[in-house]
Amino acid sequence: MKLVFIGDIVGKEARETFIKKISDIKNQYKPDALIVNAENAAAGYGITKKIAVQLIEAGVDVITLGNHAWDQREMLSYIEECPKIVRALNYPSGVPGKGYYELKLNNDKKIIIVQVMLRLFMGLSLDDPFSVTKNFLQKEKLGSTCSAIFIDMHGETTSEKNAFGHYFDGKVSAILGTHTHIPTADAKILDGGTAYQTDVGMTGDYNSVIGMDKENPIHGFVKGYRSESRFFPADNKITICGTYIEIDDSTGLSLKIVPFQM
Repeated sequence: MKLVFIGDIVGKEARETFIKKISDIKNQYKPDALIVNAENAAAGYGITKKIAVQLIEAGVDVITLGNHAWDQREMLSYIEECPKIVRALNYPSGVPGKGYYELKLNNDKKIIIVQVMLRLFMGLSLDDPFSVTKNFLQKEKLGSTCSAIFIDMHGETTSEKNAFGHYFDGKVSAILGTHTHIPTADAKILDGGTAYQTDVGMTGDYNSVIGMDKENPIHGFVKGYRSESRFFPADNKITICGTYIEIDDSTGLSLKIVPFQM
């Protein structure tokens, strides 16, 4: 089984560039599932129904979110209508949507896509990601209830991400990080067979401050306040950052992990 995961899409130019490249990605990697983090797709702040529909119609199988999940208020209702949009598993009970999606392939195999948010420096009221994920995995087991389990691990710190990866090594097919918008050079297969990368990076303009036009963020760091109330995506040269994974059909564990840029 083959999966491709695309890192956080930041803004209009990034999502339009990605959509144009979907056929190239599919021709090159021939994935059974194309999963995309799009929590910054709407000008850097959340995602709208229109954008979600556009991505799915273009060939995206599942969309994951993160701490910007509710920046666009319409997502509070639309996420209930579109289960292919996955918010964090460890939100408190009562939050709209689900933290996972069961993707059934034509060959009757099933991939479970999960999103979880870690807690260090995230500034959100979240349940413990370790215990929530552990409880979830009591019900879903590789090679039994499903063929693969993929986790989008949305978090700020490398230490917490490393700990999460090792804690669930051997229990899931892959754990790939998002949120920092900077790709890390540590893609590997962990001891137990789980593919891991601390952060896949973003799909956006890297001549920026994590995808945003440089002037306002720099002003905030130097002067202590923003020159404008919000940041705006940089939109010149767009780089797509993603990771390709091959999974053993019999065990659900990973055989290969290859980050890519295009």
